[in-house]
Amino acid sequence: MEYLKSELTNTAVHAIENLFGFRPEKLDWQLTRKEFSGDLTLVVFPFTRYSKLSPEETGQAIGEVMEQNNAWVDGYNVVKGFLNLEISPKFWVKSLADMAKSNQLVRPVSNPTGVMVEYSSPNTNKPLHLGHIRNCLLGWSVGNLQKAIGNNVYRVQIINDRGIHICKSMVAWKLFAGGETPENTGLKGDHLVGKYYVVFDQKYREEIRELIDKGVDETEAKDTAPIMVAAREMLRKWEEGDAEVMKLWETMNGWVYQGFDATYDAMGVSFDKNYYESNTYKLGKSLVEKGLQKGVFYREADSSVWIDLSDVGLDKKILLRSDGTSVYMTQDVGTAVQRFEDFDIQRLIYTVGNEQDYHFQVLFEILKKLGYSWAEGLYHLSYGMVDLPTGKMKSREGTVVDADDLIREMKETAAAVSAELGKTEGLATAEKEDINRIIGLGALKYFILKVDPRKRMTFNPEDSIDMQGNTGPFLQYTHARIKSLLRKAETSPGISENISPEKEEIEVVKTLLRFSDVVHQAAEDNSPALVANFIYDLVKTYNGFYQNHSILRNENPEITAWRLSLSEQTARVINFGLDLLGIESPERM
Repeated sequence: MEYLKSELTNTAVHAIENLFGFRPEKLDWQLTRKEFSGDLTLVVFPFTRYSKLSPEETGQAIGEVMEQNNAWVDGYNVVKGFLNLEISPKFWVKSLADMAKSNQLVRPVSNPTGVMVEYSSPNTNKPLHLGHIRNCLLGWSVGNLQKAIGNNVYRVQIINDRGIHICKSMVAWKLFAGGETPENTGLKGDHLVGKYYVVFDQKYREEIRELIDKGVDETEAKDTAPIMVAAREMLRKWEEGDAEVMKLWETMNGWVYQGFDATYDAMGVSFDKNYYESNTYKLGKSLVEKGLQKGVFYREADSSVWIDLSDVGLDKKILLRSDGTSVYMTQDVGTAVQRFEDFDIQRLIYTVGNEQDYHFQVLFEILKKLGYSWAEGLYHLSYGMVDLPTGKMKSREGTVVDADDLIREMKETAAAVSAELGKTEGLATAEKEDINRIIGLGALKYFILKVDPRKRMTFNPEDSIDMQGNTGPFLQYTHARIKSLLRKAETSPGISENISPEKEEIEVVKTLLRFSDVVHQAAEDNSPALVANFIYDLVKTYNGFYQNHSILRNENPEITAWRLSLSEQTARVINFGLDLLGIESPERM
């Protein structure tokens, strides 16, 4: 579509210059609305000040010249200030032929840059859950989009492996586990550690109630509950490097990392580098000291360190507590600086939920005030939370939707639906299991990614696995059906210049030609949803053609070859688009 717009722009600019003595720098092209005749629309309102004519007369004058001087323009009509151009069928035939010859579906950017994408960034006190799934799928897909347009992409996570929440799991395990390990229980390591995070909360609540029953004030009870005192003491020992505590910390974190890796592998995501809070907070503290020397930060009477951001409409923010310990902001400052030292990047995209919007506003301003020019390339991909039909999830109470359980359930649901519809009859067990895995994960990923990242969403597993409608399995099935069609064909795909495409065929080509633009817009907006919904539009458009026109059963071999080529390129774009979302396209289902 870029080629067509470029060709039409050249003709239109010359027409406007010759007609009205004005050479526009930019033209506003739009796809013609479905209720009007035409393919591409030029907005002519901006030129009326030079033409001294009405919008309709201005459009008529430009349209007449374009029809005479551009071989691709077959006709035109004007609706108010909109010039609707009808493009020659020969153009669509040529375009599909060019697509079939090209190895590239997405045009690369002229100046590639280094882009880092952070996602997941879990705590090591619990397994990954549904919220992490949305985070990981968004981050992975955004990285794919940046890579598709030619940028150099680096994928990272910051693992929150220190702090009181980590010590809670450690204390509970030490007090109540009786030596349980992943090996002797058969539990994944992250599940085992998460179990004791929940146990801590249960015991903590019990102790608070017992103290309140004895007449202790609730606030004091929360502060003096023995298990919380033990957790704070363990944190103090960790910060002092106590050998016994460090050994337990390393052991339990090791269990969690093995569990995380298994879940990431099942999701189909990975990282180029892991950063650890236990390392980066130290760099953050040293940067705070430098900021004090520069006058960016200031020290209060109690020795705590702050920054005043009221000049940019934000509040005061603490960087170091009065006892010298760091806060999350401190570590994030250090992590950002470390990343720009480690990688040749110009942009850094943080995939983090919208409850952290203010945190990132503050972080970016701090880095700017510290003098880092690259801070202008920082971006917070702020996404909405994921709810269930039953409501919100709560980690401490153990009411989250576990990522591993959800992935397993999606595979099982896919297997049940496929069996009911007879989709996998006659297949070997291994192939059947692989297809069910592909369908189950495709359903999960598409259901999450088709929603604008900024919106809060409700995940309903049953709706996501439907074989009809705007779902992953529906798109995968269309791809598999096209592949089956191509396998059955006795004629090879090919394109003859003598073809006069039908209206439905032209609509498919027009949709295919939008793909590159959609991917670029999705990369610019960091919104995989644009690609997801484009693929759905493409599949609907193709199915409209498929249902109304015979592909293999017609008397003209040139038409058969043309329609096979149209189908082949459709499958190619579906496959590429789904891959950008991290979704596999099965050859059969």
